[in-house]
Amino acid sequence: MAGRFIDHEDDDPILSVVNLIDLFLVIVVILLLVVVRNPLNPFAAENVVVVENPGQDNMRITVKKGEELTRYESSGEMGEGEGVKAGITYRLPDGRMVYVPE
Repeated sequence: MAGRFIDHEDDDPILSVVNLIDLFLVIVVILLLVVVRNPLNPFAAENVVVVENPGQDNMRITVKKGEELTRYESSGEMGEGEGVKAGITYRLPDGRMVYVPE
């Protein structure tokens, strides 16, 4: 009569699937924390300027100051305005730029 009450709870395949899902959720959370805390993340700093597609017609500039994000998009038109010459910029052979005020 003792064979009639065998406990089959340990052989349930659904329990192992649930354990695998829990393990994957923990791994995903750890990876997300690593990405958020990465020092190379441009939006982790307080003030950031991100330029997308520089020099092209669809260029965009995103500026982050504190919690405020501002996006500027290129219209493809040439800008104009008034002003006076303030100095000269020279490019050195190593690629650095030097500004010399007049």
